[in-house]
Amino acid sequence: MPHIELKYSDDLIIDTNKIFEAIENTINEYDSSSGVCKSRAYATSLYKHTHILVSVFLLKKPHRDDNFSQGLTYNLEQVVMEFIQQECHFSLSLEYKSDFYITNQYSVEKNC
Repeated sequence: MPHIELKYSDDLIIDTNKIFEAIENTINEYDSSSGVCKSRAYATSLYKHTHILVSVFLLKKPHRDDNFSQGLTYNLEQVVMEFIQQECHFSLSLEYKSDFYITNQYSVEKNC
């Protein structure tokens, strides 16, 4: 399950849900086995210069090589930029989790 994190200055007017959806769709266009993305956004009022940092985290898989990563990074940048309507400093990071990273869904059954 991919993770998306947006960290940005709170003077940047963005629709984080639309960005999350666009990133998730782009990832799934590249790799349909990716599925849904855990997504979170952090706006800060303490900053110098208007900015956004987009971090995307994926699990390592054999087909996610340099070509895959370069193409996905380029397309993610283009997709996110469509939602930014003001000048800002922009950063995007595509990272792969280690072999020892666990991601799953935890469910609790209630006994009544």
